[in-house]
Amino acid sequence: MKREEETRAKAPIGRPRGFDADEALERAMRVFWKKGYEGAGLSDLTEAMGITRTSMYAAFGNKEALFSKALERYTAGPASYAARAVREPTARAVAEGFLAGAVGLTTSPASPAGCLGVQGALATGEPGRPAREALAAWREDGVSLLHDRFRQASATGDLPPTADPATLARYLMTVANGIAVQAVGGVGREALEEVTRLALGAWPSA
Repeated sequence: MKREEETRAKAPIGRPRGFDADEALERAMRVFWKKGYEGAGLSDLTEAMGITRTSMYAAFGNKEALFSKALERYTAGPASYAARAVREPTARAVAEGFLAGAVGLTTSPASPAGCLGVQGALATGEPGRPAREALAAWREDGVSLLHDRFRQASATGDLPPTADPATLARYLMTVANGIAVQAVGGVGREALEEVTRLALGAWPSA
């Protein structure tokens, strides 16, 4: 009995029995993905996570910190197609993989429509400024990832001398962001795949 009392005394206050931090974070990520940073209220988040506000603050910090952790999870999980795409052997295959990943993610029936990194905080008031800036930096990180890969392709002759790696990276990110916006508006996968084929028609050949 004494040992049980000591165990209960050491347990974090407000954390429910069986609390799964990974599962709670996954659910929070989906709330942010569906409703955006400002649209996701604390009640929405805690209800989806199955915990109290006290537990949320104890495990993840405030809403801004929770959003940051959710974005990290999104990058390593649903949005990991970008990291996989840049490992393709040719620049053309990188572009194809990146856009195919964008279409697959934003139109998946198993997930909220669109992209957390695009619509999560495009337009926010002052309280949402940190999230808006975090997502702007996140999208720029994606551009940098593509840029670095295309510079390698240029150096090995996989891209023609006239192709600018920075412009190509920005081009792909712009198309992918547009795909996300269209998906939120209800445009289906087949139509967006047609868009990617058209976009890749302008891809430079070595």
